[in-house]
Amino acid sequence: MSTETQTQSTTGIGQITTNQWAVGAVGGFVGSVIFGLMMQYIMPPPMLEVVLPAMYGIEGPALMTGWAVHQFHGVVLGLAYVALVQLNPFKRAARTLPGALGLGVGYGVVTTLVLAVLVMPLWLSVVGFAGAPPFPNIAIPGTILSLVGHIVFAVPLAIAYAVVSD
Repeated sequence: MSTETQTQSTTGIGQITTNQWAVGAVGGFVGSVIFGLMMQYIMPPPMLEVVLPAMYGIEGPALMTGWAVHQFHGVVLGLAYVALVQLNPFKRAARTLPGALGLGVGYGVVTTLVLAVLVMPLWLSVVGFAGAPPFPNIAIPGTILSLVGHIVFAVPLAIAYAVVSD
């Protein structure tokens, strides 16, 4: 007779498993690739090659640095999503595909409003970037494209989390 033991590795934040953290990091990375391709080929330049490196004091154009910064942000936001969906209002929905779809869209909207509209123009102003957008950063079509990109980033992340957590 054979017995198998399953163990679940958890971290100090609630009952988040190692697999959930991993899917947050990988999902954030993959979602950032999709969004990054939008930034490179659809959004008006020079976001990826000049603006993102400028956030860290790097003068552009520096396309590879822009990609690296963008991917780093994606992983951090993927991990933040995993932590956020541990909160009671989101916990159950995050584990179902319909709920994940809604949370992904919502996370895309929130990240656009908080990061692209509020944080980015302030951050760029603080580091002295001459091309910093006005605060708040609401521009058409730029903000709309940013919103679509953040949603395109967040939906696959949320769906991957639901699949792994189910």
